[in-house]
Amino acid sequence: MTPLRDLIIDSRATGIFLLGCTVISIVITNSSSGWYSRLWNGKLPGMMPMHLPTSPLAWINNFLMAFFFVLAATEIKRELLAGELSTFKKAILPFGAAFGGMLVPAIIFTVFNFHTVYSHGWGIPTATDIAFSLAAASLLGKRFPVGLKILLMALAIIDDLGAIIVIAVFYGGQIHWIFLLASVVLFVALLGCNRLKVKFGWLHLVLGAGLWYFMLQSGVEASITGVLFAFALPVDALALIEKAIHKYVNFLILPLFALSNTAMLIPSNLIQSLNTTVAMGVIFGLVIGKPLGIYLISRLMVGLNIAHLPANVRWRQVLGMGMLAGIGFTMSIFTTMLAFKETRFRDTAKISILVSVLASVIVSYLYFAIISRAPAMAPVRSLAEPSPEAHLELS
Repeated sequence: MTPLRDLIIDSRATGIFLLGCTVISIVITNSSSGWYSRLWNGKLPGMMPMHLPTSPLAWINNFLMAFFFVLAATEIKRELLAGELSTFKKAILPFGAAFGGMLVPAIIFTVFNFHTVYSHGWGIPTATDIAFSLAAASLLGKRFPVGLKILLMALAIIDDLGAIIVIAVFYGGQIHWIFLLASVVLFVALLGCNRLKVKFGWLHLVLGAGLWYFMLQSGVEASITGVLFAFALPVDALALIEKAIHKYVNFLILPLFALSNTAMLIPSNLIQSLNTTVAMGVIFGLVIGKPLGIYLISRLMVGLNIAHLPANVRWRQVLGMGMLAGIGFTMSIFTTMLAFKETRFRDTAKISILVSVLASVIVSYLYFAIISRAPAMAPVRSLAEPSPEAHLELS
């Protein structure tokens, strides 16, 4: 079984599981007397002297999510080395599409929240959830061709990398340079192990744990350690790491993330909450901004002969894929927790994210149902672009 097929099958199950956990979390939160929220936000004894996360929620977001980032980064690294992102021609279209799919939603959110206290949340609608989007794509069956699915996967992987950079640069806390310097030293030590061809083992794990701790103390988002750790791993360890953690990440860590981070009260004035600039920025950014940015930048790049569409993929399908890319769950909620400190702002953004997920799924399903009945149209290709057959011969 290919890594792509593994990812798609896992993502389908993970997406459905995450949705179930989200529903359970919201139902319990709104039917309990507050114990469920206290379960995740309650203080843990003995953490303060060691300057460790002080609540289960903080441990999930700062520590367990580092394993999610390890898994995401190993996938990125593998695709860059020998997969769908390994050559310029393969990588340039999903890179450009991902950039457009982050830029336009950020602009839309900023327009809605310009000169407000919410403007810092511009990173919330920039993310695409790999699990949910690929799960939705798989449920579309033959209406969503393999080439389009590969493009969505590559775009979502790059999107995750972009979201990681945004979080690291714009959503860290106050920087403590001594700890950050110690983090750099340990990261260099990990790279040195790779350079010296040290076999992956306990030394890497100890250095990785130290890197996480010093990153936590530095004020930079600690979970980003997972990306640094994965990028410093030797190539032959990537498959080993993925095999060891991907089931735990998909069926334990991400469900825990969903259960803890969606423990939110649905306000009685739900319509009014969705009529705020925060909600409008998130919903319009994800549901409209994502497909618009992906489609426009992709069209521009192909029109300028910088890139070309995958074989048997049409422009109207690319637009529909962009609608599925508007499903931003895990990284959008993660960014929300960093962007806003007040619970009411967080809850408004989270509800908007969930509304966006539902809207993106419904709109994309209706769209693909409509275009699947329409007469087939040949994909638009530039004069300088090789035919699929020529592309196969060249590759």
